[in-house]
Amino acid sequence: MPLKLNVGDVVELKKPHPCGGNRFTILRTGMDFRIRCTTCGAQIWINRPDFEKRIKKIFPEGKSE
Repeated sequence: MPLKLNVGDVVELKKPHPCGGNRFTILRTGMDFRIRCTTCGAQIWINRPDFEKRIKKIFPEGKSE
């Protein structure tokens, strides 16, 4: 069953982005996700199965810690 992820949620991934950040904001959901690195602002498209495997922690919208 797919994880409950919403636009605006912040997720921490297991592997960091090349800029060093590992937190991303979800911009689009569905079979593909568009996420934005909170450190450098780069946007990435990633498919759902790969994205769900990489998630370490989910912060609901508005609660980043």
